[in-house]
This record gives sequence, C-alpha cells and structure tokens, in this order.
Amino acid sequence: MAHIALYRSWRPQTFADVVGQSHVVRTLQNALRENRLSHAYLFNGPRGTGKTTLARILAKAVNCERGPAAEPCNACEACRRITEGSMIDVLEIDAASNRGVDEIRDLRDKTKYSPTEVRRKVYIIDEVHMLTTEAFNALLKTLEEPPEHVMFVLATTEPHKLPATIISRCQRFDFRRVSADEQADFLQAICEGEGFAADRDALQYIAKLSEGGMRDAVSLLDQISSFSGERITYQSVVSITGGISSEQFGLLARAVLERDVARCLELVETMAQEGKSADKCMESLMVYFRDLLMIRMVPKSEAVTDRILHVGEFRAVAEGFASEELFRVIETLNHYQTEMKYSAQPQTLFEVALMKLCTSPVTSANSAAPANAGGTDAASSDREVRELARKVALLEQQLAKLQQGGGPAAGEAARASVPSVVTSAPKNSGTSSGGGVRKRVKLEPFLQSRETELLKQATLKWSQVLAMVKERKITVHAWLIDGEPVGYAADTVLLAFKSSMHRETTEKPANKQLIEQAMSEILGHPVQLATVMMKEWKEATAEAAEAPPEILRLEPEEPEEQNGLVNEAIKLFGPELVKIKED
Repeated sequence: MAHIALYRSWRPQTFADVVGQSHVVRTLQNALRENRLSHAYLFNGPRGTGKTTLARILAKAVNCERGPAAEPCNACEACRRITEGSMIDVLEIDAASNRGVDEIRDLRDKTKYSPTEVRRKVYIIDEVHMLTTEAFNALLKTLEEPPEHVMFVLATTEPHKLPATIISRCQRFDFRRVSADEQADFLQAICEGEGFAADRDALQYIAKLSEGGMRDAVSLLDQISSFSGERITYQSVVSITGGISSEQFGLLARAVLERDVARCLELVETMAQEGKSADKCMESLMVYFRDLLMIRMVPKSEAVTDRILHVGEFRAVAEGFASEELFRVIETLNHYQTEMKYSAQPQTLFEVALMKLCTSPVTSANSAAPANAGGTDAASSDREVRELARKVALLEQQLAKLQQGGGPAAGEAARASVPSVVTSAPKNSGTSSGGGVRKRVKLEPFLQSRETELLKQATLKWSQVLAMVKERKITVHAWLIDGEPVGYAADTVLLAFKSSMHRETTEKPANKQLIEQAMSEILGHPVQLATVMMKEWKEATAEAAEAPPEILRLEPEEPEEQNGLVNEAIKLFGPELVKIKED
C-alpha cells in the first residue's frame, strides 16, 4: 500500500479530534443539537488551522444518517463517502482555479436542484477571496436566500479581501493559531500511533517552527521521522530543518557580552559553512535577544515560558545583560536587517553588525565592563588626537602664508580660510531660512573660492559622489540629490539645499560621515562637508557682488600672530639677541 502523508491520514474526522479551535467546535455543535444551522458560514484564519477540515466534518454531521448530530458517526454510507470525497451532493470548490463569473453562474443554477443522496447540498468554497468582483456579485443573491436544501461554507486566509456584502450574509468564525503545547500533544499522539519515539523538546521545536499551523507541524514531523528513524531528537530536528539551535545563539550572545570580536566572527563563519543564510541568522538572532529581553522584563510570564524551550539557559544568559543593553542590541540588529534588503553582501553586514555590538559602550547588568572595553575609549581618543593634529597643521600653513604675505589683510584672509568657520552654529544663535543656523560671515571663504579649480573639480565629479552614496545607502542618496556644490575652501565642500528637511537629514552624523567618505574617495584627499540653504547662499552672493572693494590700509600695530612670534623668539633667545626690523 502506498504511503499516505501523515497530515492526510491523521486529519480529524470528528469535532472531538479538532485541535485548538474549541470556540468554533462548541458553537457548531450547539447549532446542530438545537437545529439552528445557518445557510452560510465563513471560516477564516491562518493556513493549516482546520478550516476545510471543519467544513467537511460539518457536512458529515448535517448529512449523517443518524443525525443531524453533534458528532458524525463515520460509519454510515453518507459519512464514509463524504470522507472519501465521492459524494456528489457535497462539492468542494477551489476558488483559485474556478474564480470567474461563469463558474459561479453554473454553481448558482445547480443549487435549484434537490440533493440526490443526502439531506442537504453543501458547497465548500476554499480560498474564496480569489473570486473576481463579478463572481462575488453573481453569488450575492444565492448566498443571501439559497434554497432550504443548500448550505455554503466559505474558507479563506484573507478575509479583508472579501466584499462586506458577502461577509454580512455569513456567520463568521475566526480560527486561531494552535498553541505550541496543543501541537506538541497532538504530535506525541501521532508518534505513539505510528510507532516511533520522540523527545518532548524536539516536538516543541517543531511546533515553534510551524508558527501555529497544525498541518505544517504534522508535515515537518513526517519529514523528520524519515530522517531520524526510530527516535526523533532535538538535534535531528535542527539538522533537517536547517535551523540554528539556541546553544549557538547563546555562545554568540556571550561573545557579544564579553566584546570578543574574534569569537563572534568565528561563530558566524561556522553558521555560513553549515549553509545558514545571513538574513535568516540575523532574524533568528534578533528573536533570540527578544526572548532574552522578555525574560529580563517579565521573568515569570507564562507566555515567555511557553515560547522558550530551555528557559534556564536563556535566564543564565539574560542575567549578564541590562535591559537598556538588550534594547540597543535589538535596535542595531533591526537596522542592519533592513540594510540587508539592499545589500549584495548580507554576510558582511551581519559581521559588521556584530562587530559594532562588540565595540559599543558596555551597559551590563552589574555595570562591570570587561577588561578590553577600554579599547573603545582609546580608539575614540586616537581619533580626537588625529583631528586636532590635522587642525594644527592647517593653522601652521595659514601662519606660514601670513609670514610670507605680511600685513593685516593677509592675516585676515588666512583666518577666514580656517575650516572651523563653516561649522554649524546653535539653532538659537540667529535666524535664517532652513533649520540649521549659520552666521553670514562664515560664508566669506566660500564666496572668495567660487571660481577656483578645486570647486570646478568637485562640481565635475559630483555625479560620481552621488553614484557612490547611492550604492552604499540609497536612502541617503535620496536626501543628498537636493544639494548642489557651490563653494570649496580649506578642504571643505559647501552644499546649498533648497529644502530644509533634506539639509537637516543630510547633516545627521551617520549620513554626513558616509557622504564625506564618498567625497574623499572620489576627490582623492580628505574632504569635509558643510551645508547652507540655497536662499541664504544667493543672498550672500548678491551682497558680495554689491559690496564696494576694500581699501587696504597700513596699520601701525602688528597682527597678533606676528606679536606672538616675536614674544616666542624673545622667550627662546632673550631680548639681547632679538632685533626687530621694520620694512
């Protein structure tokens, strides 16, 4: 005899066999006992929860030779033929392949005729949401006032796609996802009936994978029983389903807690070698940290203990994390999971996400940072030192220009070209069009560089910068395209924006860093980003064009920079050896 799939051979044949839908079963049985059956029912709910099965059982209970009864006998001719699917008066229709108005018209014409073998004709229309609008309209009148000998049972997974006129003509039953414990009990009964053993945690893991669908759980059990042989274990279920055990995620969580980057990368490589996809690993890891957070926040909740198989192991890992740390981890993983959708290298993003978690500030439950956590502070200090050294070098260059050019005008021009003059001012320091506020004087170095070769080079290569930003993060590109390079001074590109929203989003630290990296790679040297509103820039250029030329005057006083040099020389060599010459 050919093998029959377990979900078919173990399909419930009575109301008592149905798992997890007691509210529907009780209502239908009471209606059968009191002879208060409706002419149309609507069964809706997730896949594999028993909608079509209950429709068949209802058809048997209505047409049973010993009924109508609260339970079909499954022994009479009518019950047996309905079970086999050979009863011509109980018709099961697939609306996905019979969705047109012609099929519904044919069905409507056939409802006029009385049943030939049983009491009532039962039409079970599966996936009814697939019918066309015209087909629904053709069904309306028949569904509202069918002949006394006709009953309709509509089944769907997407009730929101049904017209309200159809729903209002039916008794609606919402099927629920079957709980993990109920599924595990039913799977245990199947194992005993089929003659093979199974560990309880293995059955619970199968129930967890099925996401509340009983048919999915039984199908998985059928597949795993062929792989495992006489006994089904937790490890065999993990192996055959391609899942990742909680132990692996526990090791990964501990590596994150200890800020062990090498261990994290080693575990990620192991998962990749086992054929686990990076996006699935990211999703499962986020769920794992979600479970840790639930144990941390509501440790005694039944919902938590039902969902998690090994509560003790989870609790031991959760004790090392503070709640704030778990929130931050989930937010970081969610961010990189979103980025994976647009990335050609999801494995790399998974590794980067873990490295970021390992190098972020520690917020452990006992507030004790690991020994190597100070590495983050050291790296931050190094970056600050490098930035200060760069600024000092720029100031020295400007001082050298001052010494060569001489005079206050040169000193004033040198001071105007220092990069710090283009940084953002606080929002309450003045008013201007756009969100960020800048003093008008800060635009002077850019106004003087409007015709320079550096600005022309930046303008010519701006399309390449946009293309690189789009490749790395398309959302930043969408905000950046509103900007236009209008100035270049002291290794800083000034972008003018028409929209304040685009400007403010571009200036967010993460977005600004990405743009500066792209500009530096395209232009071939480090470049910083400054922004201004287009209206403010045009006003500044207009004022600069109307302003009269400056008259250079010789001042008797020496510039502060020169005085500083003289004072330093006197300190080093003494006043006897220092002689000041005036040109």
